[in-house]
Amino acid sequence: MRITRYLSTLAALGLMTTPLAAQQTLTGAGATFPTPVYQRWFTEYARTHQVQINYQSIGSGGGIRQFSQGTVDFGATDAPMSDSMIAGVNGNVVHIPTVLGAVVVTYNLPNLGATKLRLDGTAIADIFLGRIVRWNDPRIASLNPGVNLPAADIVVVHRSDGSGTSFVFTDYLSKVSTDWKRQVGANNSVNWPTGLGGKGNEGVTQQVRQLEGSIGYVELVYATANNMPYASVKNAAGEFVLPTLDAVTAAAAGARLEATTDFRVSITNAAGRASYPISSFTWLLIKKDNSDAAKGKILHDFLNWMVSARAQQMATTIGYAPLPRPVAALVQARIRTLTVGGRPIR
Repeated sequence: MRITRYLSTLAALGLMTTPLAAQQTLTGAGATFPTPVYQRWFTEYARTHQVQINYQSIGSGGGIRQFSQGTVDFGATDAPMSDSMIAGVNGNVVHIPTVLGAVVVTYNLPNLGATKLRLDGTAIADIFLGRIVRWNDPRIASLNPGVNLPAADIVVVHRSDGSGTSFVFTDYLSKVSTDWKRQVGANNSVNWPTGLGGKGNEGVTQQVRQLEGSIGYVELVYATANNMPYASVKNAAGEFVLPTLDAVTAAAAGARLEATTDFRVSITNAAGRASYPISSFTWLLIKKDNSDAAKGKILHDFLNWMVSARAQQMATTIGYAPLPRPVAALVQARIRTLTVGGRPIR
């Protein structure tokens, strides 16, 4: 799969080679959505700070579970923990936004060539509800005048695992379709009305690439790395918008966070003519108070590096939007509140 070749290319360039003699080690697990940027960051940090960070790309559900069980030093998720989940770890968690990304609606329709499909939220919802079953359905045709849509069955592909990407996608659909909200809802895992399952962004990418007539949803980087087409989506202002970095940043611009924010904010279907409607923050799950002084210090220092302008700019070269400056400033302030054994980290 091309995303694998993409990551292999990073390795060949020395961007994913973790020093074997690293003096310190952290373990993390979770979201596949940000895996490419995390791999890039962890490799660069290992090179410059001699800290080895091992990350398992197992999906947001797995990341929350392993963090809650204490089997990893940090978790990663595209779906914030619920209040009950936070209570399950006695409130000892901070959601740290890392970057912004886009979930794209990708499809396999070779006859369209370079033509970008245009979709709106209700059409996407009805495709994934199993109501729109053929590509030349009048509702899709009306959104794509002059496009020669095939009279072929639509093959829906969705995630089979607990997924933050699924949360972002279903959170968006719940905002634009009352039927979706009532029948399916928004969650890491839902009862999909129709379709085939793929594990991880990688699995959905592979399924869509292999099945002509298919449609699925993946993080933008996985689509671009595999040269897969994706739709422009009608936003809340009525504009059809492609998932560019500027469009993702525009979606975050309306998020006015207070100094006391816990960062658990949704930016799907955001206002603004330039906003891409299926955008999201992604988060690391960090203990507010760490009982391990050495690991608490390592995490504290890495987080400060991660939110730096250099690391955030590195993310843009892969296809993620950086944190808006006001959000980055709030994250820096929150990092300063982390403690080890109840004491500030120096």
